[in-house]
Amino acid sequence: MASPAPATPAAAAAHSPPPRIGLAGLATMGQNLALNIAEKGFPISVYNRTAAKVDSTLLRARDEGALPVLGHRDPRGFVLSLSRPRTVVLLVQAGPAVDATIDALTPYLEPGDAIVDGGNEWYQNTERRIEEAAARGILYLGMGVSGGEEGARNGPSLMPGGHVDAYNNIRDILEKAAAQTEDGACVTFVGPGGAGNFVKMVHNGIEYGDMQLIAEAYDVLRRVGGLSNSEIADVFAEWNKGELESFLVEITADIFTVADPLDGSGGALVDKILDKTGMKGTGKWTVQQAAELAVAAPTIAASLDGRYLSGLKDERVAAAGVLEEEGMPAGLLEKINVDKKVLVDRVRQALYASKICSYAQGMNLIRAKSEEKGWNLNLAELARIWKGGCIIRARFLDRIKRAYDRNPELANLIVDREFAREMVQRQNAWRWVVARAVEAGISTPGMTASLSYFDTYRSSRLPANLIQAQRDLFGAHTYERIDRSGSFHTEWTKLARRSNGAAI
Repeated sequence: MASPAPATPAAAAAHSPPPRIGLAGLATMGQNLALNIAEKGFPISVYNRTAAKVDSTLLRARDEGALPVLGHRDPRGFVLSLSRPRTVVLLVQAGPAVDATIDALTPYLEPGDAIVDGGNEWYQNTERRIEEAAARGILYLGMGVSGGEEGARNGPSLMPGGHVDAYNNIRDILEKAAAQTEDGACVTFVGPGGAGNFVKMVHNGIEYGDMQLIAEAYDVLRRVGGLSNSEIADVFAEWNKGELESFLVEITADIFTVADPLDGSGGALVDKILDKTGMKGTGKWTVQQAAELAVAAPTIAASLDGRYLSGLKDERVAAAGVLEEEGMPAGLLEKINVDKKVLVDRVRQALYASKICSYAQGMNLIRAKSEEKGWNLNLAELARIWKGGCIIRARFLDRIKRAYDRNPELANLIVDREFAREMVQRQNAWRWVVARAVEAGISTPGMTASLSYFDTYRSSRLPANLIQAQRDLFGAHTYERIDRSGSFHTEWTKLARRSNGAAI
């Protein structure tokens, strides 16, 4: 079968006006977003340095409704096919590939044209590229795209940041292509500079936490309650009808219903998957940024550590063997006798309370960066655009939005009255789940970190006074007092020796 001729449009594109927008990078995400835009009635030019990708995109455009997609195999023809001001969306691998693609396209761009990078890029790379593009008179956006392949095709959550004029040039296109909820399109101009990429990075960090917490809930149900895969599927499906309704809970229910296609026994596919979790770096970036900004994000950090430890499969297997030889039981350390329905309800409450902590940590990190950079980010608006299309979309994002609408300066979601009430109502079940997991020897780092975060944040007095005294003793770092102002230093060792001598 012959390939389509270069630059031959899909049938419906033949009589369309010149496209305002083009997309370079036609892996699955790029193809799907291009087809999404075309399906919404906007002609689009596409380009990939591998001609086969262009061909497959054009074939899909034809087969999925004669969509107005025009294919190009050279950067010059691609760029010049667009009407001015041109907008070129990049969906290529983050890092050097983005720079290489920009270098290939910019000779044909003119002042006032715009580049939109839709990859998971490090926000400082975006800020560098904004400056480099500005020197040529070119506008630049770094745009987070969440929703995976399905979201890109049917409506993702979009987080553009950078030059507002670049956003306004294609605002109508993005608002049609984005996921739609009762509150409107799941896209907004996030803010200047690298704000869009930073927000997407934290979104992914929250996603790490969410997935870890769900996995821990599954592990407790399976190992403490002895629930079968079928029962776990039913539990998650039921949870998805209530306060835990979310994309991740929904797909978790689906996963437990899938039989292994390579095994005729009918066993569940999930049981055959190696327990090593992959990652692409945004979770690590989130934790690094939290540390740099002095924002506590223990749930997200615990999820990252969980992925690191999962990667040590051989070491974990060896450790289990060594410790078992030294007397460690191979299974549960202690059998927990509990009715299944009671267990399911308590785990539900623990998961919900832990999720609130994870989202609270992510929102606080975004706010801290916004304050540092002067981005003036709207947390309520970010919660709104995460309600549809994206991986962390969830029912309770509605309530997170309302919390920040009520008080844009809210210090922490935990102290919003609605969420505070729910945390207090669920804390007994939450503590029970974590305590029983510890007794049984089941690792629940995300839930445990979330509970510790909650207890630390609600404590009006912490043992940090002792730590500060230790720092002052060995490093003369000084300390503040609760009964008078100023900084103080004490000769602790000298006074301690004098006191000990007097006691003798």
